[in-house]
Amino acid sequence: MVFVGNLIWFFFGGGFVYWICWIIFGLVLCCTIVGIPFGVAAFRIAGFAAFPFGKELIDARCVGEQRIAGSSLANFLWIVLAGIWLAIAHALAGVCCFCAFFLVFPIFFGMAHFKLAQACFAPLGKRTVSSAFAQVALTVDASTKLDRCLSGQSSSSPQSVGIRRIQ
Repeated sequence: MVFVGNLIWFFFGGGFVYWICWIIFGLVLCCTIVGIPFGVAAFRIAGFAAFPFGKELIDARCVGEQRIAGSSLANFLWIVLAGIWLAIAHALAGVCCFCAFFLVFPIFFGMAHFKLAQACFAPLGKRTVSSAFAQVALTVDASTKLDRCLSGQSSSSPQSVGIRRIQ
């Protein structure tokens, strides 16, 4: 089903056009040394834009990779310069697809646009993985954070990971 959804999205939902646009955008960003991390993020989004079904974008630390130093600052620059506008555009496209509720395919295209809005907002330090792997990785990451917090091994407080200890 994922393959069929990706195939329909790629040829009829704009996946091919989004893929080409993100590849060109990534090439333009890679023209400068400062833009190379942003270009790599654009290439990551290009693969996600071409075939969004059955994939999730998760933090690189959840899959055992280290984030590049300064990725938070780079994400802030991305959000201010491009991310917010790209996310708004994809969210509006998703709403338009959901408004065509009497057709079946636009509903799925709307879901793809919402996933792309999430990917476009802050892509640095993220990795594209299958949905099943993402669910397992996020569960393991949350369990590890909970264990560290409850055992007192880390300096982070329970509130920083969303957990309150009952005294």
